[in-house]
Amino acid sequence: MAQPLAKAAPQGATLRVGVDIGGTYTDLIAQGGAEGLVRLAKTPTTPEDPAEGVMNALAEAGLDLGAVDVIVHGTTITTNAFIERRIARVGLITTAGFRDILELGRRTRPQPYGMTGEFEPLIPRELRLEVAERIDAEGQVLLPLNPEEVRAKAQQLVDAGCEALVIHFLHAYANPSHELAALAAAREVWPNAFVTAGHQLLSEFREYERGCTASINAAVQPTLARYLESLQRRLRAGGYRHDLLVMLGNGGATSAEIAWEEALKSVMSGPASGVIAASWIARQSGLDQVITYDMGGTSSDVGLILKGEPSISSEREIDYAMPVHVPMVDVHTIGAGGGSIAFLDEAGLLQVGPQSAGALPGPICYGRGGQAVTVTDANFLLGRLSQTRLTGIAQPATAAEVEAAIVRDIGAGLGLGPLEAAEAVLRIANQKMAGAIRLVSLERGHDPRDFTLFAFGGAGPLHAAALARELAVPRVLVPPRPGVANALGCLVADARRDFVKTLNVPLSKLDEAELRETFTAQVAAGEASLAEEKTDFAAIEAQHSADMLFRGQTHLLRVALPGANVSKDELARLFDAAFFARFAVRLPEIEAVVVNLNTTLVGRHADHLAGQSGGAGDGSLKETLVERRSVWFNGAMQDTPVYDRQRLTPGLVFAGPAIVEQLDATTVVEPGDRAEIDPHGNLIITIGEGRA
Repeated sequence: MAQPLAKAAPQGATLRVGVDIGGTYTDLIAQGGAEGLVRLAKTPTTPEDPAEGVMNALAEAGLDLGAVDVIVHGTTITTNAFIERRIARVGLITTAGFRDILELGRRTRPQPYGMTGEFEPLIPRELRLEVAERIDAEGQVLLPLNPEEVRAKAQQLVDAGCEALVIHFLHAYANPSHELAALAAAREVWPNAFVTAGHQLLSEFREYERGCTASINAAVQPTLARYLESLQRRLRAGGYRHDLLVMLGNGGATSAEIAWEEALKSVMSGPASGVIAASWIARQSGLDQVITYDMGGTSSDVGLILKGEPSISSEREIDYAMPVHVPMVDVHTIGAGGGSIAFLDEAGLLQVGPQSAGALPGPICYGRGGQAVTVTDANFLLGRLSQTRLTGIAQPATAAEVEAAIVRDIGAGLGLGPLEAAEAVLRIANQKMAGAIRLVSLERGHDPRDFTLFAFGGAGPLHAAALARELAVPRVLVPPRPGVANALGCLVADARRDFVKTLNVPLSKLDEAELRETFTAQVAAGEASLAEEKTDFAAIEAQHSADMLFRGQTHLLRVALPGANVSKDELARLFDAAFFARFAVRLPEIEAVVVNLNTTLVGRHADHLAGQSGGAGDGSLKETLVERRSVWFNGAMQDTPVYDRQRLTPGLVFAGPAIVEQLDATTVVEPGDRAEIDPHGNLIITIGEGRA
């Protein structure tokens, strides 16, 4: 529950730009200014120099950077750097006797079957150094720290070629004094600013999770810092004179000047921005139960919006045995995107992904030299994508070239014709994506029939209706600009700061005064941090929660609190309700434990964006018809109308089969479904009601 804390004067007619780097395309949306303009751009991502892709998108949009007031940027720089292990050489200074915690981990396995799994720690053992110090779980100093020893160890790591440093002491969450002293000592000899103290990033018990979180932060800090410095330099050279904001994985945004300090929090910022956009659009349309489905060129991201708010999780692994315990929008990602490669495995079975053709060379139909069959190629051959008009593609390949490749790589091995083989590729891809949606809905106790499927991304609307039918989701919402929804999420994102403090006490022994003092201190810290943004927020809200469990359990359950002055009795009732909602069981005989107290400060921006809008047509469906073409549905070619999305106006209704084309995406309306443009310009597809 949100609590309004402050309010400022509304912002003026600012020109805001949101830009998001995806695996295949870099998307941009600009809105505002004195004339209220809206401009879109979609340019190929430049993996070797992502900043170039951002500048290309700004140029394509024809923006005068000197007139732009705010740029908010979502990026996969840190995510990709970590996954591909293009990371800094990191050193660790830790409590004597505990340098192997980061390698011992939790004895998990990468697969359900098999007794072994490969694990490569981020920090090699020879770069994990120990110092004599000790604080117990109550925060009492047992063995004082010698700063001179810290300086010597830090110098040793500098000499070993380390670029970033982690300071991670036992029980620093209970008493951070030793980590703070070590931080000051290490900075006296460390040659740069890339020094991470674990408690400053995550003041939470469990040394392994806290240590991994700090280590990942240090590993990607230099990469993000160099990238942001390069991008800011280019923006300034182009005339931009304001602060660059960076999207975070928790759905908020922060200044690029400080984003690199907690670089880890920008992990998954791209997928998070899409969910934020979906939440904003869904609220406009009066929807509060939404499954978000973002299919891009490389992967698909699935999330959940409950009661109008994105689901947030503080327990996530971004790689095997690499937990990240900072709040992030809860998004499940699978390697199934438009560029995902289809192939026959050693057993002759058809597989799709996770390998991708990427931005270069891309799918075969793009005509850039790609040779591997992709999901996009299957849609192209089946007529779902135009064979003459592909966004950003000057000279697409011919249908004959794509057909030959599908027969060669897929059809011949399966004994299928080219169209049947292409349909098989789509069916396998859809099965993978349906599994991801089940993971965030059914497996968490949510019935998909109670939700709307919000489809976006360049490829999401192509597959959404088929997925909805598979999962019994009654309706699909495709926003007016689905292909740049992640960039829109950057525009509408608020600033956000998250704080956690570990108590780890039985509920019966909880000190209510300490609870209130903790929340008060967290709110003060959040307001001070938001003040660094130098932004006039329309409002600042505080959201409080507690991480709780029953004694003897290991997994935490986050309980939303109505405010900072909650009593122990109320906390017990809230935990009981949350536990029953999640597991459908009550355990009154077992004592509850309050592990962490959490506060989120949200700096709300003024509602500076116009709402969704309809098309520019005259209200006639016939006037929006681009062409009729043969499209493959259910094992046969069917004559199908193709409509121009930009000319579809609110109130227009039509039945499937139909194709809806626009600059940034193509939407498929399956036979038997009904489509309508709502008052906000959204395309609503009702599954199984194909009556115009």
